[in-house]
Amino acid sequence: MLPVPSTLASADRAGASSFSPAELAVVRRAFARQMLAVAGVGNAAVAAAFAAVPREDFVGAAPWTAVLPSVGYHVLPDADPAVLYQDFVVALDRARGVNNGSPSLHAKLLDALDPKPGEHIVHVGAGSGYYSAVLAEMVGPSGRITAIEFNAALAARARASLSRHANVEVAVGDGACWPKEQADGIYVNFAAPRPAARWIEGLAPGGRLIFPLGVPGPGQPGLGGRHADRGAALRIERRGEGYAARAITPAYFVYAEGEGLAVAAEELARLRAAFDAGGIDQVRSLVWKPSAPSRGYWFAGVDWALGRRDVP
Repeated sequence: MLPVPSTLASADRAGASSFSPAELAVVRRAFARQMLAVAGVGNAAVAAAFAAVPREDFVGAAPWTAVLPSVGYHVLPDADPAVLYQDFVVALDRARGVNNGSPSLHAKLLDALDPKPGEHIVHVGAGSGYYSAVLAEMVGPSGRITAIEFNAALAARARASLSRHANVEVAVGDGACWPKEQADGIYVNFAAPRPAARWIEGLAPGGRLIFPLGVPGPGQPGLGGRHADRGAALRIERRGEGYAARAITPAYFVYAEGEGLAVAAEELARLRAAFDAGGIDQVRSLVWKPSAPSRGYWFAGVDWALGRRDVP
């Protein structure tokens, strides 16, 4: 085994980086390009935002715990922030299964949301605020981010970490109750069995909603909380009086904790059956409060449906 360079060993003990700030900036730029390549997107604004935000500012003090597919929670032995610039999730609250999510997945979802300078974006399920900061970079100083976090302790962490972002406001509460005013974009970072009424009715004309639709799975050995075991991230766009919809990618986020998104067991069972039957890639529209059932729906809930027909 080769000896550990003394500079790296001292960095590990101290929790500091063996890279200079300029070198870490290069690491972030490379990380941004790599995550977009993995996601299969070429959005320069997403890349610039990833390159601008230090991930280490939002995941707590070392040692950090990564969540790896093969082993579950894994404590990283290296305390250099450079190790965080990989495509893995970092635990924020192990007991609740809340993590700083996969950068490549978020690159794909942020590309689909496509925030523009000057827009108002509501980030629902903000965690410790890392992706709120990425969104803040994308909308710029003329835009604003409203970051909502259900857990008060995580919201406090987010508020502290986001203090240098003057265009971000952090609030504590059930994400199903936001936005309080019309938003250009709503970015939801937990799985839900249906869209909240406020997410649909709070979209400005041309507004976009990204949310992970899913059904809860059983608890997994070695992992906290409960995650979706069938799910897909959806993009909803308000067009006139209708809503275009499409599936972006499979997604298995931690499941919603608030009461505002509860559905009956029968509806949850039908949603599970719809996922098992396949065909979510055929979804083209969201029908809000449909007047009558239709065979053209991929799935129909109590007051909403996902249809296979394009919005007129």
